[in-house]
Amino acid sequence: MGYVGPAVVKSLRTKYPDAIIDGFDNGYFAHCLTAANRLPESLLTRQIFGDVRCLEGSMLEGYDAVIQLAAISNDPMGNKFANVTEAINQGSTTRIARAAANAGVRNFVFASSCSVYGVAEGGPRRETDPLNPVTAYARSKIGAERELDEVDGDMTITSLRFATACGMSDRLRLDLVLNDFVACALSSGQITVLSDGTPWRPLIDVGDMARAIDWAITRTPENGGRMLKVNTGSNDANYQIRDLAQAVARAIPGTRVDINTSAPVDSRSYRVDFGKFAQLAPGHQPQMTLDMSIAALVEGMRMMNFSDADFRSSQLVRLKVLERHVAERRLTEDLGWIAA
Repeated sequence: MGYVGPAVVKSLRTKYPDAIIDGFDNGYFAHCLTAANRLPESLLTRQIFGDVRCLEGSMLEGYDAVIQLAAISNDPMGNKFANVTEAINQGSTTRIARAAANAGVRNFVFASSCSVYGVAEGGPRRETDPLNPVTAYARSKIGAERELDEVDGDMTITSLRFATACGMSDRLRLDLVLNDFVACALSSGQITVLSDGTPWRPLIDVGDMARAIDWAITRTPENGGRMLKVNTGSNDANYQIRDLAQAVARAIPGTRVDINTSAPVDSRSYRVDFGKFAQLAPGHQPQMTLDMSIAALVEGMRMMNFSDADFRSSQLVRLKVLERHVAERRLTEDLGWIAA
């Protein structure tokens, strides 16, 4: 019930119309619907509410695949809720994976991140290159990957090191670089790049993330090994921040781009080599170009009548949602629901 989940549910239901597809979510962001003409979870067989930190292993019996999307999902949230980030992103992931293996689940898919490369000078990062995380979020993803390597049994485990997510969703987030730029252009006609614009980011649309997950839930050990960590995206989608801003400006005429050329260089810069993913999953490669993702965002946000220049304080930014839940005593400091 977050940003990526609706795209995954829609993709899987379309391809597997008769499958049992269940969701498990604690509903932090369930109310953050955007431009949706139906509840995304209505495509599920069941939506189960619960905290992944408390998921009973017996619940996993009978499933062919488990897709672990649950996470405190970006750097600002990870910094604000560091202990919770480790508990959910790492601790829950490995505990659920062990339970899944014991329950006879065939495939386990973990939504990891290319942010594990952190500060990465030189050429595009391959899976065998050193990791250099600079945030609690990235460290939690690395920790989970390493603990997944120790899960016993025959279950096939795939850690998809996703590029930075982007694109339109039934629960849109605007705390992602491309989405933020589109929101700025639509609401104020101006994109301000706080860095000097040179940092690199790889991007992947949520629809293409769903396509990769579909591959991973049916992957066999003969295709990449029982334990696989793979950069997930496209070599054509490594961009410098300034290029993203200019692409949005071209798509939305009249947008002005201001780049702070005197800013210190942002250390969070990395290009990524996605050659291994192209080799292993030729039938599930990204299909959304940058221009297509921007066009879908523009269309979706115009359907929302989006015009909020103060969107960074709105429920379209996930940290703000969590902070409001805590401030208004719906959540505890460790992000557990408070009974009414």
